[in-house]
Amino acid sequence: MNTESKIKKNLFLKGIKAFNQMEFYDAHEYWEDLWSDYQLKDAKFIQALIQLSVGYFHISNNNRNGALGLFKKCIPKFQLYLPTQRGININKILKTINNAVDNIAEIDKMCDFDWKIVPKLKINNE
Repeated sequence: MNTESKIKKNLFLKGIKAFNQMEFYDAHEYWEDLWSDYQLKDAKFIQALIQLSVGYFHISNNNRNGALGLFKKCIPKFQLYLPTQRGININKILKTINNAVDNIAEIDKMCDFDWKIVPKLKINNE
């Protein structure tokens, strides 16, 4: 693996780790660096991950419209990569996005969001 490939893999994995630790802003930063600095065959997938993480970040900042807008933007991008991309189960992500949108519709205050429904991104060897 060449240096550029190692850097790209490292940025991707740092984003996964940050996301799974619910450090959504940091996850977005790692993936944004990957998306903007390198030519990627799956750039729309990385963009969808960025939008997903920022959607959850908006929930933590009480920005209902921002969260809903980003969730809706990332859905069609994720759908381009069904059923899996980079070992990640896209169907599971789509299901959890729908659960998040439903949960936001059910609550009056964003502080009541059910953080247990946020997915853990697992990379399965294909």
